[in-house]
Amino acid sequence: MKDPFKYSFERLEDIAERISEVLECPITIEDVNHRLLAYSTHNDCTDPARISTIIGRRVPEKVINNLWKDGIIQKLLQTDQPIRVKQIDEVGLGNRVAISIWRNNEVLGFIWALEIQKRLSDEELELLKMAAQAVKNKLLNLQARKTKMEERNQEFFWKLLTKHISSHEEIQEGFQKLHLPIPSVYSVIILKFQSEITDSIERQLQYLLKTTQKVHPLLSTIDYDQMIMFISPKGVQPLQDLKMFLQWIVTQLKERFMIQKVKTSIGGIYTDLTNVEKSYREALSVLAIKERFPMETEGLDSYSELGIYQYLDIFYEKRKKDGFVNYSLNKLKEYDRAHHTNLVETLEVFLDHDSNVNAAAKKLNVHVNTLSYRLKRMTEIAEIDLNNPNQKMTIYLDLKIDKMKDL
Repeated sequence: MKDPFKYSFERLEDIAERISEVLECPITIEDVNHRLLAYSTHNDCTDPARISTIIGRRVPEKVINNLWKDGIIQKLLQTDQPIRVKQIDEVGLGNRVAISIWRNNEVLGFIWALEIQKRLSDEELELLKMAAQAVKNKLLNLQARKTKMEERNQEFFWKLLTKHISSHEEIQEGFQKLHLPIPSVYSVIILKFQSEITDSIERQLQYLLKTTQKVHPLLSTIDYDQMIMFISPKGVQPLQDLKMFLQWIVTQLKERFMIQKVKTSIGGIYTDLTNVEKSYREALSVLAIKERFPMETEGLDSYSELGIYQYLDIFYEKRKKDGFVNYSLNKLKEYDRAHHTNLVETLEVFLDHDSNVNAAAKKLNVHVNTLSYRLKRMTEIAEIDLNNPNQKMTIYLDLKIDKMKDL
């Protein structure tokens, strides 16, 4: 079969038009992260998904999610053969054929051909495979330029994280040189994995970052088992935006790529660009605290949510320096040792649940009356008033500081 795409094309748009002429249907060309690279002209024969992709210069997130649910993306990442995609009415996607563009074992992008007015024949599907080869050369050139740009971005990001760039003017200039928007609000976010991040996992992470439309991921880098990201929220509730984004990305890693037990942290949320290093340190601090107190901090991601856990190191050092021993807590420990009871644990669970007897009893798997009796005994043994917020907070702090002594 004669190859109609063997001629040299200067632009991807020219290739898209040529494919459209040969196959007699509208064509779009995307990179591996579903960003629109080129598209052919079309008459009235199109669908809402194509129009949205052209306007937004990327495939809408709802379309990507449905393609994952239907197993289409998985197939495209596994084969170089054309894949038929049936219409998905709820996201405005009409019938089309997709093919992956490969270099060795790596997918560079995709070609999508609409089948609204006609169904491509077997011969035309072979022509589509030839088209994928023609597009590959152009994508290789784009990828080389993209790799150099990503290297510059990472170098700039590390300078921000380590405060090698500290003045507001230098930082603004750095963003402008990289053609990045200067954020009005931002935070440094970390994803921590169970082991070193492989090239494969990094590609999956980059895919999620570049396809999300929940936040603006401006910069990212890998540090052994951590993905560090510079994120700008979109809405009027920045913390909620960031938490929802983290929840989404962890869910996608689990459902799409079978990656589990990813720890998350959000540094301080700032408007001043000189606080990037501070936000990074705070995100690292969140991970360290979650490692020390996994049960107490379950569900907490942000430095601003940590409460007293932000200050435990300071309290611990002061207690150690002063040689202070909490009288009431010490009395309970002595009683537990002598009578083989667990009043200290009971007290901690009670305070962890904000003095809610019902919730604490459920956690301890005891009857409410049993817990009430234990609390009464505690107040007698420890000579403490658990209705007094000052006494209650003091013993609570010392319960947590005690755990730090074991680390």
